[in-house]
Amino acid sequence: MSWEDIGSITKFPPGATRVELGAESLALVRIGDDLYAIGDTCSHAQASLSEGELWDYALECPLHGAEFDVRTGKPGSLPATQPVPTYEVRVEGDRVMIRAAQE
Repeated sequence: MSWEDIGSITKFPPGATRVELGAESLALVRIGDDLYAIGDTCSHAQASLSEGELWDYALECPLHGAEFDVRTGKPGSLPATQPVPTYEVRVEGDRVMIRAAQE
């Protein structure tokens, strides 16, 4: 899959922001100067992860509290047991680029 320009880095404040990549919804997470992208839908229930709280590298599902590591997509707590997809992110100039990089 080719790299997709999703906007200026200034558009993404620290924390999680929901973005659309084609037909997929992603949670773009900014921690300092680092950017991560994971699938936005919790693997346990239909909830938007980008609406959850961020604790270090764990993004918490706002519905049942499952946490996902934004670096790997792997769940770190119950009730989720399945990972969410991850996506490669890079910055070119001030533009944020994403492409699918599912494990």
